[in-house]
Amino acid sequence: MGIMEDIADDLAKETIEALDIVGTDELIQDVARVIGASSITTQEAFLTAARVRLSEARARAYLQKRIAEAKAGLQASAPPPGSEDDIEY
Repeated sequence: MGIMEDIADDLAKETIEALDIVGTDELIQDVARVIGASSITTQEAFLTAARVRLSEARARAYLQKRIAEAKAGLQASAPPPGSEDDIEY
């Protein structure tokens, strides 16, 4: 990755980690607005990194749930809804 993508990804990771502390998912949009005031390109990279990281977390949680269900002999759960509701603009 280039420096912009590295910075955006690091900031996305830190922002996601701060969600529980701050207590609102709007933190991602707020940070994106601050970035966008200086660089739309970096803002887009940040939002992409945040989406990728949130999607990965959701997919890993679902995978672990399916594995646990299979080991317990339970019927498989349906996948969660799509990611279009993750980040609002």
